[in-house]
Amino acid sequence: MNRRAKIFNLPNLITGSRFLLSGFLMVLLLLEQTPRTALIAFWVFVVAAGSDWIDGYFARRYKRVTVLGKLMDPLADKVLVTTALVMLIPTGRVPAWLALIILCREIVVTGLRGVASSAGIVVAASGLGKVKSIIQYIGLGTLIFPLGVLPIPYLHQIGLAILYVALVVTVWSGFDYFYGLRRVFLEDER
Repeated sequence: MNRRAKIFNLPNLITGSRFLLSGFLMVLLLLEQTPRTALIAFWVFVVAAGSDWIDGYFARRYKRVTVLGKLMDPLADKVLVTTALVMLIPTGRVPAWLALIILCREIVVTGLRGVASSAGIVVAASGLGKVKSIIQYIGLGTLIFPLGVLPIPYLHQIGLAILYVALVVTVWSGFDYFYGLRRVFLEDER
């Protein structure tokens, strides 16, 4: 298989689509939030979040794991979560401080992974990190979903409560990454 075919494989294309869907989600959340617009934004978010699982499945199943995919997949996830968090702040559905803590954790873990990578250590997503992503996706999806479409009272309050759980798991998984990589930071440079 040539180099171009390895880079432009199905899992990497699915990952790349998550960046595009994040941009589309941003535009939709900038628009006036009619039930129709919010429902479209919800489904764009669901498809983008679902693509996180699909690209990994295809990469492992068909042995199409690439260095580009290992780099871009977690970044695409972070771009999607960042887009939803930031765009929901002006609507009052997400407190800015909560978004800031989650985003800071993502930046710190990305930095930790970069330092580990420079030391020749590949850091795969932990089980706790995957749980964190799922809870974030559920909370954000609930917050994006339009009120009044389903007869669920306090829908956005439920979404915010889920996001608070995600915050705890997010911080916890950040400490877990740091603890797991402590040997990288505690070793003397040679």
